[in-house]
Amino acid sequence: MSSLHERPTHGAVGEAIPHESAALHVTGQALYTDDLGGRLGGLLHAWPVQAPHAHARILAMETAPALTIPGVVRVLTAADVPGENDSGVKHDEPLFPSEVMFYGQAVAWVLADTLDAAHLGAGAVRVEYGPLPALLTLTEAIEACSFQGNASTLRRGDVAQGFAEAAHVFEGEFEFGGQEHFYLETNVALAQVDEAGQVFVQSSTQHPTETQEIVAHVLGLASNAVTVQCLRMGGGFGGKEMQPHGFAAVAALGATLTGRPVRLRLNRTQDLTLTGKRHPFHAVWKVGFGEDGKLRALQATLTSDGGWSLDLSEPVLARALCHVDNAYYLPHVEVHGRVAKTNKTSQTAFRGFGGPQGMLIIEDILGRCAPLLGLEAHDLRRLNFYQEGEATPYGQPVRHAARIAEVWDTLLERSDFVARHADIRAFNAAHPHRKRGLAVTPVKFGISFNFTSYNQAGALVHVYKDGSVLINHGGTEMGQGLHTKMLQVAATALGVPLSCVRLAPTRTDKVPNTSATAASSGADLNGGAVKDACDQIKTRLAEVAAGSLGTRSVKVGALGVHPDDVRFENGRVFPVGHPELGMDFREVVHDAYHLRTQLWAAGFYRTPGLHWDRVNLRGEPFKYFSYGASVSEVEVDGFTGAYTLRRADLLHDVGDSLSPLIDIGQVEGGFVQGAGWLTLEDLRWDTSDGPNRGRLATQAASTYKLPSFSEMPEVFNVALLERATETGVVYGSKAVGEPPLMLAISVREALRQAAAAFGPGGREQLLASPATPEAVYWALDAARTAAQTAVAADD
Repeated sequence: MSSLHERPTHGAVGEAIPHESAALHVTGQALYTDDLGGRLGGLLHAWPVQAPHAHARILAMETAPALTIPGVVRVLTAADVPGENDSGVKHDEPLFPSEVMFYGQAVAWVLADTLDAAHLGAGAVRVEYGPLPALLTLTEAIEACSFQGNASTLRRGDVAQGFAEAAHVFEGEFEFGGQEHFYLETNVALAQVDEAGQVFVQSSTQHPTETQEIVAHVLGLASNAVTVQCLRMGGGFGGKEMQPHGFAAVAALGATLTGRPVRLRLNRTQDLTLTGKRHPFHAVWKVGFGEDGKLRALQATLTSDGGWSLDLSEPVLARALCHVDNAYYLPHVEVHGRVAKTNKTSQTAFRGFGGPQGMLIIEDILGRCAPLLGLEAHDLRRLNFYQEGEATPYGQPVRHAARIAEVWDTLLERSDFVARHADIRAFNAAHPHRKRGLAVTPVKFGISFNFTSYNQAGALVHVYKDGSVLINHGGTEMGQGLHTKMLQVAATALGVPLSCVRLAPTRTDKVPNTSATAASSGADLNGGAVKDACDQIKTRLAEVAAGSLGTRSVKVGALGVHPDDVRFENGRVFPVGHPELGMDFREVVHDAYHLRTQLWAAGFYRTPGLHWDRVNLRGEPFKYFSYGASVSEVEVDGFTGAYTLRRADLLHDVGDSLSPLIDIGQVEGGFVQGAGWLTLEDLRWDTSDGPNRGRLATQAASTYKLPSFSEMPEVFNVALLERATETGVVYGSKAVGEPPLMLAISVREALRQAAAAFGPGGREQLLASPATPEAVYWALDAARTAAQTAVAADD
């Protein structure tokens, strides 16, 4: 048996194949959870009764009027819950609340024969509210000392000493916004109960096991009485890691009480107003640099906006603290983190899971301080990279630290950075009302869940008598290509063509106790489990094949065959060095069955070498680091702040790619989504004292700006780092889901450079985030004002 990272000479991994459901996606034949309800008779539809207050007590509720609406069957309230009235893992998220905590929170659900009837029924439910004061902004929460969960501190060295040794000390403040997931498929759940009382829930969820557990405790059942299946999702991005549980529980409760299947599908406005977003952050910082430009000390306080409940806010904050260094060595660090409690949706996981927020803070600091130090921003960044032998502030050695510089230098050369930098200087000197900016930023992102127990996965692999293979694993498919990679891993491990392997939907009764498909760990964890199961089967088949091949080899005068010398390749099984003596894979399977050989296996994988003290933020929480860098060039209109992304060059480290076409797509998509967060996507709530205080104002695509084709770089060069094998990971690959999002920070830094070009050099250029055209305009206007002030001073 080979080690986990070793690849056979021939195999499906590494092939640039399309997504396994690509044809189904583009032809509309791919089925999603909401497509399955039409196959069920007696289907009921659910509609929420949403509160019109950001914070209020429920004084009274009258549901009887809803039951007079034709087609309405039942109204679900807290009185109907047989188990625990809570949909969160922290027990702070009442499924049916007695106190409204955000505008639009569901206080009851109406079930009806049609969606229209459910909608009308929800409007007929009478609720009396007692409004309460509401906190909506981070500033309000900080002033009111409204915090939740545990505060954390990342500490190394002595910051007082670091500042004393620093030649330059700067201080600043930075607040930046969240981001809406805006997956194509909104949250959906479909529940039914069989004759034995077994509850079957089909859910658009990234964490079927946790959905199963929440449904079970709401219904007062054991987990073995609930099965959750996820066929596929139309996007998740972290938004379906925790948020689907309550919707699945409502559907399951309705199905249990009525005996009829229940469909709960949020429309777009409901999804936007009911579900959490990426956490906004506020940071206050102080940083010290030596005369040589090297970082000496960083002291900061990070406050995230957790919304009304904890959800995943604590681990998101922890990851932000663990990524505030990005690719830079910080000798003395003291960074405090806390979660604010506000009357907004409960903010949740989003691609990068706090990593982007932590990285953005240090990149903003370097972008602001570089001109004050008399340095180019790219030179300041390069100067502070981790070196071999150095460790992060939380104590983890930075393995392959030299790869940061390798990626950086390779990309600068390929993107012709030096020449373009000079060209942009010339362009800016010649164009008073248009300016261009060019920036390069790095990425160092830790891969693994920072909750150690989640770093495990299971798989179930069946080989049938005809040689066909069926695999089940605990990961979910949300368009990211995980299933495609698992097919490639199984085909490679068993030495069979891809056409021999089929993948079954993710179900909790096939692979139990799974972790969420999140933290970019889906391929690492589930790939390890699938390979383990396949290796078990292959070991048994090798024993059988050795006997059969030994007989053949004797006939041609060769010696017998040892099982360790049996090779599986392209559907053939043969002794090492003698492919001419091979058998067809299905022949070996046929013989194995008749010899009563087990042809299925349960695989398991746990990420080795992890240890993490969540209280003190010390240890080695990550299996490895994923590296990358990006160069972005923008052009800004000095009259409006409008800009174009002229060119982007990306180089990213995915180890030895399992599926290059999938990985390139993930890098491209992550970059564009990151650029959306940093430049376009501006969540707005009504913060007035009027009757709609707390209402999400950006609750549709008409008011929430998403990146589209017009925001794509005019020139877009994306490449994967070559010769980058990562030992100890399935077939030498690395994660790809989250790290590329942070490559988009270079877009924001390029906008900073362009805005600064409207003013004099040597000044700190502030830039809001998201850097919308309006924000860019005010930044460049400040630069022009500084230029005018400088001219006036000279006169």
